[in-house]
Amino acid sequence: MEAIESLISNVEKVIVGKRSVIELAVASLICRGHVLLEDVPGTGKTMLARALARSVNVEMKRLQCTPDLLPSDITGVPIYNQRTTDFEFRPGPVFTHILLADEINRATPRAQSALLECMEEFRVSVDGVSYDLPKVFMVLATQNPIDMAGTHPLPEAQLDRFFVRLHVGYPSLDEEVRILAAQAQSHPIDALQPVIGESDVLAARDRVKSVFVSADVAAYIVRIGAATRTHPDLRLGVSPRGTLALARGSQGMAFLRGQAFVTPDIVKAMAGAVLEHRLIVRPQAAAAGRTASQILAEILNQLPPPV
Repeated sequence: MEAIESLISNVEKVIVGKRSVIELAVASLICRGHVLLEDVPGTGKTMLARALARSVNVEMKRLQCTPDLLPSDITGVPIYNQRTTDFEFRPGPVFTHILLADEINRATPRAQSALLECMEEFRVSVDGVSYDLPKVFMVLATQNPIDMAGTHPLPEAQLDRFFVRLHVGYPSLDEEVRILAAQAQSHPIDALQPVIGESDVLAARDRVKSVFVSADVAAYIVRIGAATRTHPDLRLGVSPRGTLALARGSQGMAFLRGQAFVTPDIVKAMAGAVLEHRLIVRPQAAAAGRTASQILAEILNQLPPPV
């Protein structure tokens, strides 16, 4: 727990005033999940990935998504070696610990689909051969909610593979003054030092699995998912993958808070980041101004939590 707390504090040296966002990103890392960062440009999405990778002392590769990106540009491609007269596999940028897929919605659906297998099964298959990815592997994808011309929205199948969707948001006035002061001479990321290693992340993952989830809390999580599937304003509710993500995310957040068990309050606190992007609002409800966030909040308010 001390190692993970030092990780959060270290990232805070670069990402000022966004502890809740950092905690959710770290919870995703120790729960073996992927993060979708959706916000306007310049709010620190890319810097969050760099700070996280540098703090854990693992490799990070950046993939700038563009309309001409090919699946082989992501996964890698066999290259013919004239000396050996054989094909050798040249790994793509996905073979790393933290993959920053910048502006993922600017890639075509064909290129986006190349990430599906590695996000779910943590391996890559090329020409019938499977290659395992590192044990500590996370996709941290960004997309901008503005200037959407020429973009390709992520399909529901790929959205469902993201553990959480986060919004960094603008800093407050005081926080922005601190950012200006911190970067007066150089950027804090240049002086950021590793505080934990890959083994610490793997150890934290084992400890997260041991966080206790009572039968009542498990039933509460399932009832939340079931309520989204029958809500009249939702065309698509939470899948069983989403229910599992909420349970594991609640364990991860309980671990970050130093608790040995999951409480209903932690489940409600995690529900927004884990479930909102998995919900599809019916067109008539969306036309009336209803959002997935509002509907999920109503469901949480109506379902009585276990005592």
